[in-house]
Amino acid sequence: MGQKINPISNRLGIIRGWDSNWCGGDNYGDILYEDSKIRKYLNTRLAKASVSRIVIERTLKLVTVVVCTARPGVIIGKGGQEVDKLKEELKRITSKEVQINIFEIKKPELDAAIVASNIARQLEAKIAYRHVIKVAIAAAMRMGAEGIKVQISGRLNGVEIARSEMYKEGRIPLHTLRANIDYALSEALTKVGLLGVKVWICRGEVYSKQDFVVQFASQRGMNRYEGSGDKSVKRRKRNGIKKNE
Repeated sequence: MGQKINPISNRLGIIRGWDSNWCGGDNYGDILYEDSKIRKYLNTRLAKASVSRIVIERTLKLVTVVVCTARPGVIIGKGGQEVDKLKEELKRITSKEVQINIFEIKKPELDAAIVASNIARQLEAKIAYRHVIKVAIAAAMRMGAEGIKVQISGRLNGVEIARSEMYKEGRIPLHTLRANIDYALSEALTKVGLLGVKVWICRGEVYSKQDFVVQFASQRGMNRYEGSGDKSVKRRKRNGIKKNE
């Protein structure tokens, strides 16, 4: 089953935490739909910010949205102005107080979502798909990945019959649950139709017990910015980014 199932969902509760952290009652479906609207809105609004993952945590009166991105400056803006705008926009969706935390991904070459998105955008720009994939694989291996696999499907080179091609380097042990494998799917809209891009990246194996609340921050080496809305706090943060200690 390791070859069939999504590698991320197969490792939930083992080496990876959930993207939605809250408990729901009778309104479980409404909250789940609200999370979906938040993610859809942020992915559209921050399309140029290289967003990898959006984690949502809820308490009774507060919604905390954690955005993992390779370009935090695009989200933060000058003096944190963009974060304030974003927070007000999310308040209209949730009708609750919103706190935005931003984590910077220091090695975007090892993030499957960012790699898949970059490949898709270059395919839309009519760059040869083999060249794009080979460059992405070389960059991931150079940054320390143990293995990477890329699959592209669709009317490649504009041919009439759609097909799939797979490129792989290193090891991707999908059956090994302690293997830290990141996975993502992206789509490229070209003049001949839609191309699907799937990316698997193996970043080693995890042997220690995981704290799922802070796992995405500690493992990927990210910096944190808290958009709390407190102007006095923001003035103390020189560039809008606070390093994790």
